[in-house]
Amino acid sequence: MMSDKGSHQEPPLPPDLDWLEQLSEEDDGDLVAAADYGQKRSNDETARMFKLRRNLDQLDSFHRQKEHGVLKTREELKLCSENVKSLEEQRDTLEEEIDQQKAADNSVAVFRLRTQHKHLCQKLQSEEELEGRINTELKQLKRELNEVEVELSRFSSLRQELQEEELLFQDLKVQKAATRLRQEREATQNLQLKIQQHKDKQVIMKKKEERECQKKIEEHQANCKITAKYLKETIKRLHQEEAEKEEQNRQLQEKRIQAVESLKSNIAATQESFRIKQSRAKANAQEKEQQQKQLRESLEFQGINSFRHMHQQKQLETIKQKQEEFEERQKSKKVIVEKIIQKEQLVKSRTRQQAKLPNISSTDKLSSLGRVGDWNYLEPRPPPATEERATAQLRETCGLSSSSSASSDDEDPEETMRQEVDHLSLADSLAQPECSGLWDEKYKKLLNEKTALVQTEVKQEEAAMTSGKLNVPAGKVHGKKWKGPSFISKPEVILFKDFEVGKMYKKKFVLTNTSYIKNHCKLVGVSAQLKDCISINYKPPGSLSVGMSCDMQAVFQPMINEDLEGDLHFSSAAGPFSVPVRCTIKKCELEVDSQLVDFGSHVVGQTISRTITLSNKGALATLFSLDTTTWPSPESHHVQMPSPVSAHTCQETSSQNTTCGSQKSSGEIRTKQERQKLCEAAQQEKPVSEGSAVGPEALPEACVSTDAELNLDEDTSDISLGNVREGEIGTFESIKLEVVFAPTVPGEAKLDFHIKFSNQSSKPIPIHVRGTAVSIPVWVVRPTVDLKICMFDRLYQDTVAVHSRASTALKVTFDVCPEMRKHMKLLPKTGFIQAQSSFNAQLKFLPRLSLSKDATKYFDSDTGVLEVPMTVQVAGQVQPVHFTVQAVVTCTDLQFEPTEVDFGYCSVFHSVRSRVRLSNLSLLPQEFGFLGVPEFIEVQPNDGFGTLLPQETLDIDLIFSANEAREYNFQLTCKTEINRDFLLSCRAVGVRPPLELSHSLIQFRATALCGNSQAIIYLTNPHANRNQSKQPVTPVVKDVTTPEGPRLFSFTLPKDSDISITPSVGRLLPGQRCKVQVTFRPRMLEQEITEEAQRVVQRAKVLREKELAMKRLSEQETKKEIPVEPVKGKKSPASLKHSKMPDEPKKDQQSESPYPVDIQPGSEQYEQARASLLGSVTQRWSDFIVPCFISDGDPPDDDRQAPPTWSAFNTLYLKLQCPAVKPSLLVISSNGHSIIDFHQVAVGQRVFKKFTVQNISNEPLDLRTSLLDIHGPISLLNALRCIRPGGKHTLLFAFSPDQEKTYCETLDICDHRMSLEVTLRGEGVVPDVTSSHPGGLFDFGCVLEKESTSQVVKLQNNSAVEVGFRVLLASLSPPRPQSAAEIVAVMLGDYTDSEVRPIVGTQNYSGRSVFSAGPVKGSIAPGQSQDITVTFQPDHQSVKYSDELTIQLMNKSEVCVMDLTGAASSHNMYLHGGDVLNVPFEPLLLPLIPSQAQPTEDSEGRSEPRITVLVTLRARCSGGAITPAVRELQVGCIRSSKKSGEFYLDNVASLQQQGFSMEPSKGTVEAGHTRTIRVTWIPHSGHKPYEVVQTCVPLTVKGDEKHVYRVTLMASVSHTAD
Repeated sequence: MMSDKGSHQEPPLPPDLDWLEQLSEEDDGDLVAAADYGQKRSNDETARMFKLRRNLDQLDSFHRQKEHGVLKTREELKLCSENVKSLEEQRDTLEEEIDQQKAADNSVAVFRLRTQHKHLCQKLQSEEELEGRINTELKQLKRELNEVEVELSRFSSLRQELQEEELLFQDLKVQKAATRLRQEREATQNLQLKIQQHKDKQVIMKKKEERECQKKIEEHQANCKITAKYLKETIKRLHQEEAEKEEQNRQLQEKRIQAVESLKSNIAATQESFRIKQSRAKANAQEKEQQQKQLRESLEFQGINSFRHMHQQKQLETIKQKQEEFEERQKSKKVIVEKIIQKEQLVKSRTRQQAKLPNISSTDKLSSLGRVGDWNYLEPRPPPATEERATAQLRETCGLSSSSSASSDDEDPEETMRQEVDHLSLADSLAQPECSGLWDEKYKKLLNEKTALVQTEVKQEEAAMTSGKLNVPAGKVHGKKWKGPSFISKPEVILFKDFEVGKMYKKKFVLTNTSYIKNHCKLVGVSAQLKDCISINYKPPGSLSVGMSCDMQAVFQPMINEDLEGDLHFSSAAGPFSVPVRCTIKKCELEVDSQLVDFGSHVVGQTISRTITLSNKGALATLFSLDTTTWPSPESHHVQMPSPVSAHTCQETSSQNTTCGSQKSSGEIRTKQERQKLCEAAQQEKPVSEGSAVGPEALPEACVSTDAELNLDEDTSDISLGNVREGEIGTFESIKLEVVFAPTVPGEAKLDFHIKFSNQSSKPIPIHVRGTAVSIPVWVVRPTVDLKICMFDRLYQDTVAVHSRASTALKVTFDVCPEMRKHMKLLPKTGFIQAQSSFNAQLKFLPRLSLSKDATKYFDSDTGVLEVPMTVQVAGQVQPVHFTVQAVVTCTDLQFEPTEVDFGYCSVFHSVRSRVRLSNLSLLPQEFGFLGVPEFIEVQPNDGFGTLLPQETLDIDLIFSANEAREYNFQLTCKTEINRDFLLSCRAVGVRPPLELSHSLIQFRATALCGNSQAIIYLTNPHANRNQSKQPVTPVVKDVTTPEGPRLFSFTLPKDSDISITPSVGRLLPGQRCKVQVTFRPRMLEQEITEEAQRVVQRAKVLREKELAMKRLSEQETKKEIPVEPVKGKKSPASLKHSKMPDEPKKDQQSESPYPVDIQPGSEQYEQARASLLGSVTQRWSDFIVPCFISDGDPPDDDRQAPPTWSAFNTLYLKLQCPAVKPSLLVISSNGHSIIDFHQVAVGQRVFKKFTVQNISNEPLDLRTSLLDIHGPISLLNALRCIRPGGKHTLLFAFSPDQEKTYCETLDICDHRMSLEVTLRGEGVVPDVTSSHPGGLFDFGCVLEKESTSQVVKLQNNSAVEVGFRVLLASLSPPRPQSAAEIVAVMLGDYTDSEVRPIVGTQNYSGRSVFSAGPVKGSIAPGQSQDITVTFQPDHQSVKYSDELTIQLMNKSEVCVMDLTGAASSHNMYLHGGDVLNVPFEPLLLPLIPSQAQPTEDSEGRSEPRITVLVTLRARCSGGAITPAVRELQVGCIRSSKKSGEFYLDNVASLQQQGFSMEPSKGTVEAGHTRTIRVTWIPHSGHKPYEVVQTCVPLTVKGDEKHVYRVTLMASVSHTAD
């Protein structure tokens, strides 16, 4: 850094060598070179040079500062002197004016001028004092400047030496730069030489590849010729196969027709047989109904209930069917049982072999016991007769029907059969009332028998399981022992609390393997008392590893209303264990808050009341009453209630066990309770209409009497009970009972009473009430003076009022205990109270901090409660008056947590927040405030002021903003309202990051959802030095500046935020500035949309269920209105009710637990929810803090791939405030997305897309859009318009790519509220379509006139997009512009050249096109192909048929261009070849007169017509050697005629004389084939040059007619290649 400041003394480098300075600094070895006589300098000398330069520069800077200070002080002194002179002049002027005004005797003016003179003198005095201070300061600065100059003079020789060393070092750098430059040039020359050699090699390789390519092309052409030969044969074979397939298809079609006819006949026969079966079944049903009717009449005649008898018969049949099905299932289960037995035997054998496990015998017993339990569950075992009868009788008395038990989902077939048998056994009582016979002695007897049987079974099973339960073996595995059960249950006890009979309860518990081995658990059974009401649902878990657990479910269905206890017994490999089960009924749990009420001492005449709270914590309600009689016996806890007529209020109770009657015994109450419990199930099964008709006498009643008086013992006690003396206490309720003490005579009063309850299990609660009545003439109005809450070192005052009922004045003395005399005073200490008057004394309380030591007897330091007994001595009265002073003394301390705050390293561009907790240790609220806060710190909330409630803790935010880079140590003072100070120590280190943000806070405008807002900020590296730091520098407290150099930065965005930053990472050089764009795009959360969609679906489902329920209700009402007569064969209404009841719980279960809705993004429900949320969205505010991490520099030179180091204290923070509001525009197309994707489109093709928006605001919107690229492929086709509220507008976009690349543009649709960003993207793809025909000549050959032939051209789409095409014929297309020169060149050109022919040749006379193609247009899917059929159909004889077929894509590119040619003949034999004798055009007019010039068109020559054919032969003479001339003629036979033809030549001998030869001279031609006649001319030896040899030979062809061609041969010799 110092070297740059002193760079003006160094010689400058050349302009083109500026970069060498930085290059020299990157190499640490360059600093050790010296330029003195080629010797090398040491590192210490170089470092000394740089250090000396830095120190001298600092000294120069200090000298300049002192000079500047002296100059500045001189200017101030000069300005001050001028002010003094100006003020002296003004003073002189004022003195002159004063003298003048005195002379004029103007006292007002004199007074005003004297005031001005006084102010001016004061100002002059202050200026003179300032001048003196400045003069002193100037002298001090001059002295310091002289000292600095002396110091500089001492280093003058050293400075000169330093300049010489720097010059030497600069020369050394220039020499090294020149050396490096030379080395770089040599390396560049070598590199160019290598590049040239590489280019030569590439040229050689390219030529070699071209030769190989040419060779491959030639080979390919030869292969194509061979392939064409075999292709013709293949096509012929394919045609034959197609004909065979057509024949097979025809035969198959005939077979199918026959099969359809036979199927029709079979269907008709089946329908007839089905009709017969239906009629037969109908007749059988009528016969069965008739039999049932007769049977019913006979039973009714005999006096038997026919409906019950038939119902029993049907149930018996159903039971038989179920028994048969159950037996079949048991047969299938026997195999499983055998496998289980084998497995248990195997386990048993393995267990015996394990010597480590103790108590083998007990384990075997348990396993056998478990096996027996399994047999009990798997094999059907009929119950004993006594147990079956008792169970049936118990179910009958409890009112439990078979339908209620059938509602259980886990019921097995055996239980179902038992219940049906029990139901059948009750058939005799179907005609009796439902509640009859419930109270007879038979029920009690059966109930006692059942209880005895259950107890016997419980004892037997407990005796069998005692050994396994108590003797739990202690296992030892790998030296570790465990004690206790091998499995533990969570919860430890399965508790079913407050159950009700007839309901089902389920509870889940988990068994965990706590042993040290791999173990298994197996359910052995349950206790006998729980066997009929507890079942376990679980899947066998198999072997469980240590710590693994399995889930089980206990299902409890109580049958009786009693407490049940038992165990679930399990077996495991380590021994048996059990899980306790507790089942408790609804009970009353009654208690009072206090059983002793002590009123204390009170003066006669006063009335005091106390309240007792009676609480019922149980689930059973009961009646209570207050009884003051003697203690009752435990056997009689019932309540003798008064008549309900005298009660004021009566209410119904929901409990099953509480009833209230008038003048009934305890036996009657219990009987009514049992009756209500047993009839509840029957009442629940009745319809609603029946339940509503029941009178009030059928419901339980409870009457609470508040005005009735109990027959209490009337005595002289002054203690009485309140108004509420009896009533009902409900479940989990509390009742206030009032006790009143009104003493009438002095003395002690007592009252003992009991709270009795109607519930037999609830014992009476005794209550003892005590009170004392006194008659003192002097008393204190407030026996307890409550000073509330007091603080230490604060004065509190109160008044103590003393009253006297005496008839004379009395002297009173106030006495304070010695322990409290330092803290409490009563003034005056002595006073006189007049007769029948009062006296007020002042109480002063000033608690000291020594209160806990002075008054340990009265003060509790833990709770802060102070109770001080005070006495008032009355003269002449033995007993003093006592009163108590109460107070709660609390401290006034505030506590900081933590007590010291360390902000760490803080940037000067940002603020750092630290949170401390301020706690109020006092029991009173305290006001506080932070005073004297430094300017670089801020205290919030409320600027550091507030109120702390008692024991409240408040979070205080300390916001530290460093204003400069230095170390900070300070203290914050928190002052309370009582002027107490609490200090908080703080420290921090301010640092200056190497990069700076132009703005650290961005406040976005209110942005609509689906819109966006952008902001631009700049990130700057302010250091202009090019020196780069090599190592990260840790900040030091003394010097917190950071080194200069390039810096890497990285913005880290919050997760799932709507913020994007571009660029988020980068590198900044010193002095460089980077533009950063921050974009806010608020979006709806996927979770919110999904939840809203689920709510919408749920609401729709609820509405549908309501509609269905209303519909069913209306159908039921309709059925009730229509009377239904009993019909034979139908079930009775009771049976229908029982059959429908099991389905109702399933329906309820389905409606209560609907399946969750799976909403997929993009679905209809998803879009409805999204639109609903957008329409109802409110303003949303989000704050984000984005950190920008800055590196310590570039990676080191030796490892550029190493990750850069980052410092936390150099981090910049960008705060973003992002408000989001409801959008005014809503996208309703493209599933709500604002992205229009055209996908892949062929180049030249145009695709359209629609984009629809809706105005969801309450006002019209004028839309406008941004501009699209006018030269781009995407365009907007329609204009925008104003949209009314709720209106829609559709925008039409077109995409027409012209290049093969991807396009993406952004269009902003704006209004005055929001900007909707629409992304338009698409990809241009060049279509790749190939044709099976390469193009060029496409010859159809010769066909008969008025016949047609077709060929297929296959188009293959090899591109990834759908490509459109069209087929163009030149004859059907608009004529192409052609110049006159081109027309003449074609018509009058070289006729002999057969290749010269027009694009569109001869056409049909009928006007139809000779050539046709189909389809003329279409599209080809990606990877698919399209066949185009080209048809040739001439209507007259000609050889000049031609046309041009062009297959063109939609982008105007041509796939192939084919020249279609063909010929038509009126006969099957034809001759082709020879020279053209006329123009290539043929007139469209029909030939009227046959002419000799056109023999091929003469249709009237019937006897051997002659057709002239000219064949020109040219032999070539080169170097004296003559090359023979060869031409060919083609004789063909048209395929459409099955008859073959023949040909022959006449006068062949004459041809040979002139050197001509034609082979073959005769032959036959098969239909569809051609024969080649080779014409060769070899001139004789004496032939003259350019002599034309001409001869004529007739060629006769025979087919359906005979034709003679007159073949003229003209031959000549040419010495040049024509």
